[in-house]
Amino acid sequence: MANAPKNDLAALRSEYENAGIDISDADKCPIGQFQRWMDQAITAKVYEPNAMSLGTIDSDGWPAARIVLLKGLDTGFVFYTNYESAKAKALESTGRASLTFLWGDLHRQVRVVGEVSRTDDAQSDEYFSGRPRGSQIGAWASLQSREVASRADLENAWSEHEARFEGSDVPRPPHWGGFRIAPLTIEFWQGRRNRMHDRIVYSRDSADAESSWRICRLQP
Repeated sequence: MANAPKNDLAALRSEYENAGIDISDADKCPIGQFQRWMDQAITAKVYEPNAMSLGTIDSDGWPAARIVLLKGLDTGFVFYTNYESAKAKALESTGRASLTFLWGDLHRQVRVVGEVSRTDDAQSDEYFSGRPRGSQIGAWASLQSREVASRADLENAWSEHEARFEGSDVPRPPHWGGFRIAPLTIEFWQGRRNRMHDRIVYSRDSADAESSWRICRLQP
């Protein structure tokens, strides 16, 4: 190991050249501003622009982060998962979560902190019905976050459920559905030259949809 080549991480550096963001140009509602940036990321063909890092704290106080996909945007940020998974248990233990989006090609980052709730059954059913059939079967086959002896066992479980639902629609499992992160703060970060980045933050005291937003600029 002593002779292994070592990359000089401290020397890695990129200069950010894109135009900035100012409060006067920002949407009055952060969801609207986020939708504006998401549309631009999609237009720029950013790879999986809806990928986001979900941060949680479990019941023992340990932090964890993983990448999930944003699948809905209304009064909050919606994604879907197994309700018996480790992340779901952490979400329901604290009722709080963070999200981070990184659109590197656009030199942009969005950070969200908010309160967690489940989507209603109708919304979860609607999303599940539009998933590819293989993914629907996978939601039944995978006991997410639990130990499995081998890949073969996992594939056998999928095949068993494929046979179970042959010739019929695949219903949504009762242990599978959506979560909504209703934001309390959303920060929009735009990379600028000389590390003099733009940071515009929206905040409010309550996740209630009627709660008013405050907007301020932070130093980089």
